[in-house]
Amino acid sequence: MLNTRGVGKSHANVRKMVIIAMLSGICLFLGLTGLGFIPLPLFKLTILHLPVIIGAIIEGPVVGGSIGLIFGLFSIYQNITAPTPMSPFFYNPLISILPRVLIGVISYYIYKIIRSKIKNIKVSISIAAICGSLINTIGVLGGIYLIYFKDYANILVERGTIASNSLNAVTTALLTVIGTNGIAEAILSAVIVTPIVIAIFKMQKKNI
Repeated sequence: MLNTRGVGKSHANVRKMVIIAMLSGICLFLGLTGLGFIPLPLFKLTILHLPVIIGAIIEGPVVGGSIGLIFGLFSIYQNITAPTPMSPFFYNPLISILPRVLIGVISYYIYKIIRSKIKNIKVSISIAAICGSLINTIGVLGGIYLIYFKDYANILVERGTIASNSLNAVTTALLTVIGTNGIAEAILSAVIVTPIVIAIFKMQKKNI
């Protein structure tokens, strides 16, 4: 007798692997081509983390975390092949990989929690996308701040971002980045991710 449960599970696993490959490919394409960076007058926004959030919401934390892992590994590769003064920080998996994996895991659970509380799916997706983006920003910058404070402070001084490498100056600079780049990227994430996820849910004929 054909084990339909086993077949269904096999199909689900294949679907998840395909989604991981597809969204990871999009992430790599955006990074390699530079299309994942949106230039603004004062700074650049990144959308490289959006495939991680999309994968997490539509397929769960394992898929989201797997795409985040690929994103993190690509971050290491990118900083090795095109180094900047801050590249050595990203050789550490705690900076380059862990926050990106957490994007996929935490975004999913935030979406599920919010979705269980309110009926508006757009709000649920938007909040998850915003949180996922902030996890990326705060996780990476916060890790650099905690692990490489002195080196990070010296780079900021050399760039002329701050006048001294004091605790207050570095903390203020970090919070400024989070308050500008981080918030802008979070809003952009919600704007882009929400319609994409809803469209995918409709294609999958899920109840939204």
